[in-house]
Amino acid sequence: RMELVESGGGSVQAGGSLKLSCTASEYSYCMAWFRQAPGKEREGVATINIGRGNRGGETYYDDSVKGRFTISQDNAKRMVYLQMNGLKPEDTAMYYCAARRTYCSVLHDADSYNYWGQGTQVTVSS
Repeated sequence: RMELVESGGGSVQAGGSLKLSCTASEYSYCMAWFRQAPGKEREGVATINIGRGNRGGETYYDDSVKGRFTISQDNAKRMVYLQMNGLKPEDTAMYYCAARRTYCSVLHDADSYNYWGQGTQVTVSS
């Protein structure tokens, strides 16, 4: 069973930056970052196809984070990152790393991912 471990969360002021990291115990085809705020559903933030074949490196973003967040990978280390710049109070949530064993072609719903990390909290104050 694949294990995912997130790190890098914390508290920042609006306009600040954070970089989240996710380490996977195995290779997968697609990894993503989701977030869930209290009382809200889990929503996809960004996804990346893992560097293998001609689909590797493809990325997809939710409109709310385009231009502010960047997802990237270090395939040799089985790590995925989420660089978050220009953070807003509405970005406050628990952020989860997820993986699936097929390539992604869009920002898929949470149900399509097979493995999840425990989450890391991001809090943005105004």
